[in-house]
Amino acid sequence: MQLDWSPLILSLVLAAVTTGLLLVLGIPLAWWLVRRKTLVRHAVTAFVMLPLALPPTVLGFYLLLALGPHGPLGALAERWSGASFAFTFTGLVMASMVYSLPLVVQPLAAGFERLDMRHLETASVLGAGPWDRWVSVTLPLLRADLLTGAVLGFIHTFGEFGVVLMVGGDIPGRTRVLSLAIYDHVQSLEYHQADLMSAVAVGMSFTALLLLYLAQRRR
Repeated sequence: MQLDWSPLILSLVLAAVTTGLLLVLGIPLAWWLVRRKTLVRHAVTAFVMLPLALPPTVLGFYLLLALGPHGPLGALAERWSGASFAFTFTGLVMASMVYSLPLVVQPLAAGFERLDMRHLETASVLGAGPWDRWVSVTLPLLRADLLTGAVLGFIHTFGEFGVVLMVGGDIPGRTRVLSLAIYDHVQSLEYHQADLMSAVAVGMSFTALLLLYLAQRRR
């Protein structure tokens, strides 16, 4: 029996798209969380970190309600496009962003906490505008934290199971990611296929973490 590797490709695409969007969202969010010293900041931080405490099926259930045809986001999508976000790749991306958001925001917030504001002040005195300071000073100083957030967000999304099952179902070619394919093979007693896919997942995740730690040590 020839092994279908399309779930691996879908998982890689999902993880890449989710990580890219999370970096765009996570950088300003982490900056806001660090700069704000109010009670609202603690409430937002607790909300952002909530996916780490919730069982993935619980998180996936509420995301399914929100993204389904009767949910607020799903209803808007149906009004605009005629279909909700549930059981679609777009829904998987949105759910994965919520699921992996803490893993991206945490290292970015820690980087902003360590950031020496004198670098930005010096750049401002030298005539650098706000955008120039972000691009030429802040982001280069945070490159290690950006790398950490990107790697953790990628492998966290790559290996998710409960959230994608609840929100995307298990539709071949559309929402069947690697973790679901492995589960299907085990359910069908196809242990050899499940072993091969699991070995690939372990190897990729281990390599990503090893390269991350080596990069951090070198820095």
